[in-house]
Amino acid sequence: MRPVTSLLRRLLPEQAPVSPRERVRAACGTLAGLLVTGLVARAALGTGAELPTLIAPMGASAVVLFAVPSSPLAQSWSIVGGNLVASLVGVTTARFIHDPLMAAALAGAGAIAVMIALRCLHPPSGAVALTAVPGGPAIHDLGYGFVLWPVGVNTALILGVAILFNNPTGRSYPHVAQAAAAVPTPAGRFGLSSADIDAALEDYDQVLDIGRSHLEALLRRAQLSALMRRAGPTTCAST
Repeated sequence: MRPVTSLLRRLLPEQAPVSPRERVRAACGTLAGLLVTGLVARAALGTGAELPTLIAPMGASAVVLFAVPSSPLAQSWSIVGGNLVASLVGVTTARFIHDPLMAAALAGAGAIAVMIALRCLHPPSGAVALTAVPGGPAIHDLGYGFVLWPVGVNTALILGVAILFNNPTGRSYPHVAQAAAAVPTPAGRFGLSSADIDAALEDYDQVLDIGRSHLEALLRRAQLSALMRRAGPTTCAST
């Protein structure tokens, strides 16, 4: 059993513990976001329209917006900029590259490159870029109109629901990380400085699904917890 358990642990991703309340909150937010987006889009188009009212990448956007609203990949510029950029890249690629497989690959790669350059990386936007390539006649006939409908409208609607839902349910959105408080250390010899964190991030050189200020706040909190654990209970007799 131990080899099997060890294998399962390697396969499962590391994830911070999440309370049942937070799981329900994320699921309800996703339900509200997709339902409202679909209903409003359908009301605007009518039931007999050939255009899609709700594109599949919105399901992935909902996961990011409601399950991890503090992620840099979930912020308003990330979803708006990412989806618009990806749809522009996808439509342009589909128009000039006639091989659908090559067009799909270039659309995904081009979308990622531009999103990283513009600091609006949003994973579901990769699916937006692909949707523009094999999307069928209804999508192809739209041309660059695909950027506004359904991508732009879907994006605006689900973003609006995220703002209205996340904040009343206890999740700041768009997320603004609080400044991390410095942890007092003896003679300043131990502990992390902001420069240490910046140097580590530069050396790591990978995209993280957590903001730099949020990461620093977590590290400061861990420092404080470790300091209190090492100090032990403080009484009047010990001071």
